Amino acid sequence: MQKVITILTPLLLSLLYISAASAHIYSEKEYQSHWCYANKGKTEVRLADRTRIDCLTDEYAIEFDFANKWAESVGQSLYYAHCTGKNAGIVLILENPKKDLKYLQRLKYIAEKHNIKIWTITPQDLHITGRCGQNQNF
Repeated sequence: MQKVITILTPLLLSLLYISAASAHIYSEKEYQSHWCYANKGKTEVRLADRTRIDCLTDEYAIEFDFANKWAESVGQSLYYAHCTGKNAGIVLILENPKKDLKYLQRLKYIAEKHNIKIWTITPQDLHITGRCGQNQNF
């Protein structure tokens, strides 16, 4: 019986991880790649301490997070800004804008106090592409 539990435990944990990761419409990395490319940034920029900035532009060190993880994004964006000498920025992923509005409001309050620039992205933003995959902002 102990052998069965030892074998099944990693399998069950893997399944839980997969189901949790698939709870989102797109992965954080997909939102990050789309937004960062459209804003002429570099993705996954590694710092000396082996942490990674989600997107680095000429002006901002940007952290991406799903709305319910808004608080985590604050600390990370401020840390990355400190390390790079750039301004702090957060792209908050709103997959359910009505439900996620409360998180955006909380983030706005804190961001204003700490001079953090906020952008938002939704699943619909990943669908709006024109010729050659470029964003159309008509």
